[in-house]
Parts: sequence; C-alpha cells; structure tokens
Amino acid sequence: MLCHGEPELVSLCHCIACQKRTGSSYGIAAFFQKTNVQVLGPYKTFHRQSDTGFGLAFHFCGDCGSTVFWEPSRKPDMVAVGAGSFGDPHFPGPTQQVHTESRHAWVSALRPQE
Repeated sequence: MLCHGEPELVSLCHCIACQKRTGSSYGIAAFFQKTNVQVLGPYKTFHRQSDTGFGLAFHFCGDCGSTVFWEPSRKPDMVAVGAGSFGDPHFPGPTQQVHTESRHAWVSALRPQE
C-alpha cells in the first residue's frame, strides 16, 4: 500500500471492537483521501457495523492476517490505515480520541501535539 501526502486526520479509538481488532487497548487510524492511496497486492475483506451503526470494510492480508486498511461508510472518500503500519516513529500522532467511555483507566488522556 502506498499513501501519498500527510493524513487528513489521525484518530485514537478506544472502542471495544478496535481493542479486539488490534489486540491492544486502542487503535490509531490515519485517514487519507482515497485518491491518495494505492493498494498493492491481494487482500481479504471483513464487514461489520461500528458502535455508531455505520458500516466498516476491513481489508487484511490473507497470509498473515494483519489489517492493512479499512473503509468507513461514514467517510466514503477516506481510507483508514493503522498508524503502526508505517513503522515510522516520526509519523504524526493522534489529534483526537473517540469512544473514551471504553478507555482503560491506566491509559493516559491524549495530550495535544506541540
């Protein structure tokens, strides 16, 4: 997958579904315009509803099972990519967090980037 330019939004999600999908206490999504993303290679798809009722199409590697990208129906012009997929410690951090009602008590609140 190739993503061109900077993400439009980087969001930290505490929902239970993201916790289960990532195997962590939250997921971090980098949202890009679809026109700035080029998918290379095959993938498999899993559909589910979000906690807010919107559909999501998760695309993952059929060999290793890693989530490669996903398409949220509430943002039809966007593609989300897990921030960790870039393997870049200088990748932009999240500027918002959602579903904080599911945040683990030991996870600190998001601090704005300086």
